[in-house]
Amino acid sequence: MTVKAFGAHAADQPVVAMDIFRREPGPRDVQIEIAYCGVCHSDLHTVRSEWPGTLYPCVPGHEIVGRVGAVGAEVTGFRPGDLVGVGCLVDSCRHCASCEEGLEQYCTNGFVGTYNGPTSDAPGHTLGGYAQRIVVDQRFVVRIRHPESQLAAVAPLLCAGITTYSPLRHWGAGPGKKVGIVGIGGLGHMGIKIAHAMGAHVVAFTTSESKRAEAHALGADEVVNSKDPAQMQAHAGSFDFILNTVAAPHVLDAYTVLLKRDGTLCLVGAPASPHPSPAVFNLIFGRKAIAGSLIGGLPETQEMLDFCAEHGIVADIEMIRADEIEAAYERMLRSDVKYRFVIDTASMG
Repeated sequence: MTVKAFGAHAADQPVVAMDIFRREPGPRDVQIEIAYCGVCHSDLHTVRSEWPGTLYPCVPGHEIVGRVGAVGAEVTGFRPGDLVGVGCLVDSCRHCASCEEGLEQYCTNGFVGTYNGPTSDAPGHTLGGYAQRIVVDQRFVVRIRHPESQLAAVAPLLCAGITTYSPLRHWGAGPGKKVGIVGIGGLGHMGIKIAHAMGAHVVAFTTSESKRAEAHALGADEVVNSKDPAQMQAHAGSFDFILNTVAAPHVLDAYTVLLKRDGTLCLVGAPASPHPSPAVFNLIFGRKAIAGSLIGGLPETQEMLDFCAEHGIVADIEMIRADEIEAAYERMLRSDVKYRFVIDTASMG
């Protein structure tokens, strides 16, 4: 079937309207009529070939929400009319140790991304959520339990929400734990909300004094200007866990010195060039760790959505029309959004 979408034909060409192919639902497939799709920085990196290996035409988008339009004969968990979502993955090998544990994001044979991944569907690679419709195997579809009125603001949870929820849960953020969130943007604002809802004492780090009030409003108990050595020193050796969402290279030592013994600094921001090499003595004197985390598997993504529905958590968004995507990208590069753009698919006509 042919549907309307927005994508790019080359790295040096803008995102424009196009027609794309979607397969008819197979026995285990769920056809989703997309209502909204969040705009992630990964979309920009991919569509402009800032990361290697982009295939064209490229239709980005992996923060997808909408309603089930049709299901295959063997689908048991969904029916037409259900509110559902699709995140960063649409397939994996399904049989490696990670997949069997519901950690498809760490599939040892390579997961299939929602866009730019291998598929037998035309044109030979997956096309994402900047489109009116998508067809996905039921294993990679999640249920949305938020009120329908919040649906647009739920979309970014499918990437920004799970990217922050997974490490906070893995490293035990909760009552009695002091948790830092570095950066107050698309990822960081979700990290603050989720860590606060988990019951942790949340400290937000920002280089912008103007974001102090915003961070408190999001749920931070304390806010630290990371450019102020005195403010940073006041927290030395006190954190159980710090989640670093910043996607630009910077000196990590400023944060490893803030960790308690056995504390962890987890990186979820992916800079285009490496961070400066960290000082080893900050780590070995305290058995501290620098770690990383990648989105989440399907069971944990569903768990995150249910947690956020229970606690009334959604992203702070700005709605845009599909023909405003290029302008939104330029604003993203200037950090001129609070805190996530979401495309209204109805604007595709």
